[in-house]
Amino acid sequence: MKPSHHLAHGFPIHEHCLQVGGMPLPLLAERVGQTPFYAYERRLIAQRVRELRTALPRTVHLHYSLKANPMPALAHYLAGLVDGCDVASAGELQVALDAGWPAAAISFAGPGKSDAELARAIAAGVILTLESQAEAERAARIGASLQTPARVMLRINPAFEMKGSGMRMGGGAKPFGVDAEQAPQVLRRIGELGLDFHGLHIFSGSQCLNSAAIIQAQALTFQLALELAQHAPGPLRMLNIGGGFGIPYFPGDLPLDLGAVGAALKEEAERFLGQAPGTEIVLELGRYLVGEAGVYVTRVVDRKISRGQVFLVTDGGMHHHLSASGNLGQVIRKNYPVIVGNKAQTQADAQDIEVASVVGPLCTPLDVLADRLPLARAEPGDLIVVFQSGAYGLSASPVGFLSRALPVEVLV
Repeated sequence: MKPSHHLAHGFPIHEHCLQVGGMPLPLLAERVGQTPFYAYERRLIAQRVRELRTALPRTVHLHYSLKANPMPALAHYLAGLVDGCDVASAGELQVALDAGWPAAAISFAGPGKSDAELARAIAAGVILTLESQAEAERAARIGASLQTPARVMLRINPAFEMKGSGMRMGGGAKPFGVDAEQAPQVLRRIGELGLDFHGLHIFSGSQCLNSAAIIQAQALTFQLALELAQHAPGPLRMLNIGGGFGIPYFPGDLPLDLGAVGAALKEEAERFLGQAPGTEIVLELGRYLVGEAGVYVTRVVDRKISRGQVFLVTDGGMHHHLSASGNLGQVIRKNYPVIVGNKAQTQADAQDIEVASVVGPLCTPLDVLADRLPLARAEPGDLIVVFQSGAYGLSASPVGFLSRALPVEVLV
């Protein structure tokens, strides 16, 4: 039986071993000192940023959405590569400031910010992305008490959505931002409150591989921004058009046509800046920057056969990598790309391939990292690798479940 080659990955294979950070996987595991672990490769992150810089117009500023992966070392590395950062909690704000992003390049979004979070953001001088009129009122009150006017943007919930996106963040009733039809009155109130108005944040979807859908959403975003700018208390200094760029995870997924998106964005940005000169256009990406640069590595501790089905039981599982288990929003469970990392080359050999399920150590049938996937024959001690693990991995997982130890994260 031949293996199912889901998709190409950027990690080379040499002498039967996956190479991560320029070293064989077993050697990296020894250097880390334990399994399971996450490893994120600098080379692949820098390569992705270069691809974006080449494809996107120079008028577009690239920001990192820290929620995708808030590992401090990774954030510090990205601070030297991209123009800014978006955070969604006081904890992420501290990571971004520590990483070296200047306050003026940091935006703080998300519904339900506490007064303490608003105060920290205003004191730090970052840009608050307001999610409601009530939040604007609180920001004005807190800014007055600190004698520091809050620097703000208004997040808009557009009437349109990004078609084909994994998570639709706009269109219909949403807890995010202010409905577009209500935005004019909130913008007027921002002016009355004396807040330091910077611009708009319009985000309609995430994890989209359809370039035409992204192009359409971006065009609608620019159009809406120009309409709302007529009601703003000042000129638009910034427009965050969100991101939504997806990465391939599953069989049949094709990479995003970045060239097509970049070419269309160049035309739209030029048209927009002709009517709103001086506006800083921000493209905010998370998963697309780091998702394909990371792997999750876990070790086989037991091999068992139950009624003819092979199970590889590992020392890591859904408590570390909820999305790979299929329990983070998948309607129908699909396998992430998975290999036996120290027997990678033998997967071209039909005689060394078997169909196996990779399961974790938790006492739940949900703890599955790969279900009936063609893999190299694995034994206890072998290393299982889950690709596409650089985003929404550890920080999006129920690490407290069954009180298991945390995995290590390394940047290589």
